[in-house]
Amino acid sequence: MRQSFLARNPSVLIFLALLALFTLAVTLASHAYGTAFLSTSFVKTLGKTLCLCLVALAMDLVWGYAGILSLGHMAFFALGGYMIGMWLMYARTEDIVVQALSNAPLPATPQEISDGVASQIFGVVGGAELPAVWAFAHSLPLQLALVVLVPGLLALVFGWLAFRSRVTGVYLSILTQAMTLALALHLFQNDAGLRGNNGLSGLQNIPGLVQVSQDRLSVWFFWASAGALALGYLLAAWIVSGKFGSVLRAIRDDEQRVRFLGYSVEGYKLFIFTLTAVIAAVAGALYYPQAGIINPAELAPIASIYLAVWVAIGGRGRLYGAVIGAAFVSLLSTWFTGGRAPDLSLGFATIQWVDWWQILLGLAFVLVTLFAPQGIGGLVDWAQGLRPPNRRGAPLGPDAGALQEREASE
Repeated sequence: MRQSFLARNPSVLIFLALLALFTLAVTLASHAYGTAFLSTSFVKTLGKTLCLCLVALAMDLVWGYAGILSLGHMAFFALGGYMIGMWLMYARTEDIVVQALSNAPLPATPQEISDGVASQIFGVVGGAELPAVWAFAHSLPLQLALVVLVPGLLALVFGWLAFRSRVTGVYLSILTQAMTLALALHLFQNDAGLRGNNGLSGLQNIPGLVQVSQDRLSVWFFWASAGALALGYLLAAWIVSGKFGSVLRAIRDDEQRVRFLGYSVEGYKLFIFTLTAVIAAVAGALYYPQAGIINPAELAPIASIYLAVWVAIGGRGRLYGAVIGAAFVSLLSTWFTGGRAPDLSLGFATIQWVDWWQILLGLAFVLVTLFAPQGIGGLVDWAQGLRPPNRRGAPLGPDAGALQEREASE
């Protein structure tokens, strides 16, 4: 009798159970639904951390399993935030304009309301008209569709151009980084239609929920982030556990051999690259309403490099490793950069962690790469007594007597 997917993958059930327990614990410790042990700002931090875990999961799929080191996935993450941010800012501004015009002798026309919204949003950059990119900002369903469509189409076009040209390795990484930098530089311009360096702000104020306190909203977004992470983990585990996942790993290990076997390598890579871009965009759409603001600095190439560091520290090629790495580094970064870590006095100098945190993170990445390539996730293997085979340079071919043949028979 064929077992179900969850029965064949008990680690997925363990992850979902731990995530459910964590969500329940945070809810009971929140101001809105529990003991008020956790502050509202920290609940938001935890919600944002879950979103970062989701984008790290996407990065692990494309890098850890398919071998595509993308240094542009945080661009898709930020685009998702921009798409939902446009609706949040438009709808909130529209409420303000309608309320202000309600005292006029005559009812305001739709054109007057539209002009007022445009003036309020773009007055800071010297504009008075809504750019074409805001054509659907009045509609929540359309903007939600754009959360998926805009990053997905960008990834599809970029991936098709890159993979059909068989760009691989470090060259592909440079191309993804160049794409991210070009997009960031474009959005820094006021003519891009997204308020340039000012970005979109006030996103934490949800239209239609003005009377709901931030205490309650923070928990709702935390629940949404936890739900998205659970669904993303299920999807990723389902993909890598079947034949598709086996082909992805084969492409990562020996792309040419997979191509010679008749598989459409470019099709597999394009699918996983586009899918993970959409996952990253969904994570961004949940992240920035909790952060409250988004600007082009969020698209800086360094953000995607940090994402790769999180996955490497957590354990590349392990879904739970990506989640652990993102959560560990994100929360530790918040502690160090938030001024909570006490300064370290060495007598001749004082280390202020706000300034030294990035150096510490870079050093951790180097040490993990050199001495613990399996990352934090490797501790799970160690606890289970799993060890990689020590081949000591022995041949791996299928011929009689080769180490691979002996391992298969043992």
